[in-house]
Amino acid sequence: MGLARLLGRWAMAPFTQALPPLGDTERAALEAGTVGFEGQLFAGRPDFDALAAVGPNRLTEAEKAFLDREVRTLIAQLDDFAIDEARDLPPEIWQFLREKGFLGLIIPPEYGGLGFGHFAHAAVVTRIATVNVAAAVTVMVPNSLGPAELLLHYGTEAQKRHYLPRLANGSELPCFALTSPYAGSDAASIPDRGVLTERLIDGHPVRGFLVDFDKRYITLAPIATVVGLAFHAFDPAPPEGEQELGITCALVPVPTEGMQIGRRHRPMNSAFMNGPIRGRQVFVPMDWVIGGEAMVGQGWRMLMESLAAGRAISLPALGSSLQQTSLYVAVGYGRVREQFGLQISRFHAIAALIARMAAELYATDAARRYTAAVLDRGERPSVASAILKVHLTEAGRRAVNASMDILGGKGIMYGPRNLLGVAYRHIPIAVTVEGANILTRALIIFGQGAVRCHPHVLAEMAAVQTQDADALGKALLGHASHVLRNLFASLVIAPVLGTPPQELVKEARLIARVSAKYALTADLAMGLLGGKLKRMELLSARLGDVLSHLYLAAACVWRYQAESEPRSLPIARAAIRVQLDLAAATLRDLYANMPSAALRFVAPLLLHGTRHLAPLRDRELIAQSDALRDDRDLLARLCPDVTPPASGGLHDLARALELAESLPDEVSDLIKVLRRTESLEQSAKQSRDQPAALAFLLAADRVIQVDDLPEKQ
Repeated sequence: MGLARLLGRWAMAPFTQALPPLGDTERAALEAGTVGFEGQLFAGRPDFDALAAVGPNRLTEAEKAFLDREVRTLIAQLDDFAIDEARDLPPEIWQFLREKGFLGLIIPPEYGGLGFGHFAHAAVVTRIATVNVAAAVTVMVPNSLGPAELLLHYGTEAQKRHYLPRLANGSELPCFALTSPYAGSDAASIPDRGVLTERLIDGHPVRGFLVDFDKRYITLAPIATVVGLAFHAFDPAPPEGEQELGITCALVPVPTEGMQIGRRHRPMNSAFMNGPIRGRQVFVPMDWVIGGEAMVGQGWRMLMESLAAGRAISLPALGSSLQQTSLYVAVGYGRVREQFGLQISRFHAIAALIARMAAELYATDAARRYTAAVLDRGERPSVASAILKVHLTEAGRRAVNASMDILGGKGIMYGPRNLLGVAYRHIPIAVTVEGANILTRALIIFGQGAVRCHPHVLAEMAAVQTQDADALGKALLGHASHVLRNLFASLVIAPVLGTPPQELVKEARLIARVSAKYALTADLAMGLLGGKLKRMELLSARLGDVLSHLYLAAACVWRYQAESEPRSLPIARAAIRVQLDLAAATLRDLYANMPSAALRFVAPLLLHGTRHLAPLRDRELIAQSDALRDDRDLLARLCPDVTPPASGGLHDLARALELAESLPDEVSDLIKVLRRTESLEQSAKQSRDQPAALAFLLAADRVIQVDDLPEKQ
């Protein structure tokens, strides 16, 4: 008997007891999507050649033209304040979205759509969101998790021919109804129930389901013409215990007898459409089931596989837009606003906020761009997409909060000149939807990552499920070798696999070292705690955070190499250092809270070499902020999607910054004179170019002033 079989037979009983059997919904979630570079980080062996092989983001000529023409035209028509006040997009904007194909970005041209790639899709949403979040959400939903995405991958050809052209031209407006009042984050437990039955329609028997459902938080529901519906399907014919067929997805036209779309709800009083949908004894023929009768019970797998890609696009695009707009506003306002005789961006407390925002934006946008490139290669990275959803929306929240601090009173005065007020109100929406971040950190990034990204755990689970002792033994031997390799890499030296950019070799070495320490720590935590780790969410969330910080740091290496922009080296290094420092600090915090005195005792040895991963020093923060204030190209590279609208506060700020470029050495002096004289004209006379100076001062004054609105009657 071989060693592997002997080890497998010995380990089978305790492993069977330690590993609970997987249900179908849990198995579908774990097996959804693919694993990429995040798997190498989890294993402690990141290969920088594999990272570089993904290549840079690319847009087709059609995608470039759409961004330059249709998206710019749309943005020029968006009035953020007016839309927020009206609580809806103007009719002409709705018409423009339909006519120009915004609702069919992902639908292939053969079905009447634009057929854009993931990077282009994300770029469209991000650019719109820098001006108006409601318009971005309206574009986002039909192109994200919903009828079009599900039809493309799972629909019958008849369903595709019927719906996709109508969805592409906007004659059909979709929504997708998954969440129920008593099943939010635990979406697999939706109580909505459909019972298999048969009805006579036009004299012919038609098989289908009688469905009762109660859904809420459904974006676009108040205006939808077709509802994507998820429900538990049951067949009453088999014996008790064998009747459940599984979660099923169907398309229900509006109106349909028994289905009622409720009154509009207002998430944070936003302008995008949202509301509940209820149904009592709604007959759903088999032809309405996405994919037909063959796909009954496959809905959860369909949703998980679609989310594996969708989570990496829509919410991360919103998070990136919040970061970009916040940094642009902070830098711009910091240049225009002067107090105590200085531009406020020169105050070190403000400079530090700006520099940290910039470093985090470089890292998060690097991860977003890298993952989009992976998606455009046909992969569906489920763990990476969860990392993006959590960390870009959280980074967006931090960026807006920091920028609001910099704006001070300007930031809290309501009106069209307010620069971030509407975006600030939308932040909880991005953080909450498509899996609340509190849940996603622990249960998806690490919970799913531990199974999908680990090189041996999935094989061990499969061997236990099939009671294959030989396979279990081989997986355990491989696992033991894996642990010993990472122990050596943690204590002695972690090899750098592949060839990172010469300028970032030191950073790549640090990434490899922290990755090995993380891989060892993950194995120690899983080995010590077993199934209990799933319930110890504070520990598993920290493990998820370390993987996320490593992913963001590695993405910075990829971005610097892909963009080939030497001037970005300081910000790339800063971004990597910040992420590695966060990863190391989280590892130390994790060991401090492990329920094992032995592990807490050896933690200093296992984490040796992480203490010097210091965050940015004060002088570096100040230098980075100065560079952003003085180098407009650097700001443009970090905020490429910020596109000023035709009016409003962001327009005024962009105009002031544009005019300031013609007065590079005079801006601060002009503002000082203005404070002393309180005369725009007299201040402008101090300039060598008086017309340009007056134009700048007028624009800057518009930025500094707040709205004085009449009382509503």
